[in-house]
Amino acid sequence: MKQSQLFSKTLRETPKDEEAINARILSRAGFINKLHAGVYTYLPLGLRVLNKIEGIVREEMSALGAEEFLMPALHPKEPWEKTKRWHSFDALYRLQSRSKSEFALGPTHEEVLYPLLTHYIASYHDLPIAVYQIQTKFRDEARAKSGLLRGREFRMKDLYSFHAGQEDRDRYYDAAAAAYKKIFKRLGLDALETKASGGTFSEESLEFQVACPAGEDTIFFCLKCRTAVNKELVKNATPACEKCGGSTEEAQSIEVGNIFPLKDQYAKDFGLTFKDKDGSVRFVSAGCFGLGTSRVMGTLVEVFHDEKGVLWPEAVAPFKAHVLEIGTAVKNYAAAFAEKLHASGIDALYDDRDDKTPGEKFADADLIGIPWRIVISEKTRTQKKIEVKARHEDRPVLMDEDEFFARMKGNQ
Repeated sequence: MKQSQLFSKTLRETPKDEEAINARILSRAGFINKLHAGVYTYLPLGLRVLNKIEGIVREEMSALGAEEFLMPALHPKEPWEKTKRWHSFDALYRLQSRSKSEFALGPTHEEVLYPLLTHYIASYHDLPIAVYQIQTKFRDEARAKSGLLRGREFRMKDLYSFHAGQEDRDRYYDAAAAAYKKIFKRLGLDALETKASGGTFSEESLEFQVACPAGEDTIFFCLKCRTAVNKELVKNATPACEKCGGSTEEAQSIEVGNIFPLKDQYAKDFGLTFKDKDGSVRFVSAGCFGLGTSRVMGTLVEVFHDEKGVLWPEAVAPFKAHVLEIGTAVKNYAAAFAEKLHASGIDALYDDRDDKTPGEKFADADLIGIPWRIVISEKTRTQKKIEVKARHEDRPVLMDEDEFFARMKGNQ
């Protein structure tokens, strides 16, 4: 893609109404644009990153055997009254139609999913079922000042599994936890498995927390085995690790995922039952698995940035390479090289802008944070080389095209 044709532009000044690092950098770099507190437009660069994050999530959900579907975001009032959450869910957006019917914008989807499944589950032969969606959620947050980390409109993957018994549910729970670890590893995040309170529906849940000063949670994590516990469960100020007895360290953290076994309350609310092998009628046993994909995007920026901009991991970067054309004399060669990258399966952003100085192009490249920067100038062409620099490295290296493509192939 030619940068001169890119919809968004970089900003010289940081938006004054943004406090969070992720929002400040992503806004300046042209990934997002703020419409309202906690509500953002994902511009083309930002959408490319979000799509790559969600692509990784989809691949691992598919490997887990879950099926993707999409539920409505506009919920009638009645199912929320059945669960008694119409008034108790304090972040619920409520609205009224012209016919005076009342609705909610979905912050979560139990109230929609359980009535749906009453049409598809009747016997133990119909179980287990695992379904997930990646959808925009809405929550009327009292405080939305953390950019993509806490939005009023945000993206989430929510997976639900339904089983004939606790044993089968627990097996799936363990498999889902393993899938989450794979997801975060592929995303480049060191997500700590963190024991936490399960709230209303279970005694405990398992959170996936990323240690980061921008986080709203506080955890104690073991320096030896890397397991963690949410501070809300801890009585002692500096507890020993429950798993290995090692010493722990306190840290701020960002919750990027949460899984927990549901009890049968929702099944009771909606009469979601099945006939077992012996003919008895039982309530289904369920598990719930959430992962905030837009929050992951904000977390990546909070973790991977420097004073110049973002340092995207390759798996989620909007492009793999950023070609900088320095001087109009090399325009034809730079354009041809960018096409060669594309033909080789390497996504590249080609900075062909004639109205920007070399310094401005370098600054924009650092701000946007694409993993590989390739500079093509009259000097490099004289030497029949290209200048290559990884975003996380300090110094560029001169190499010929064959060396570069060999390095890219080895880096896949």
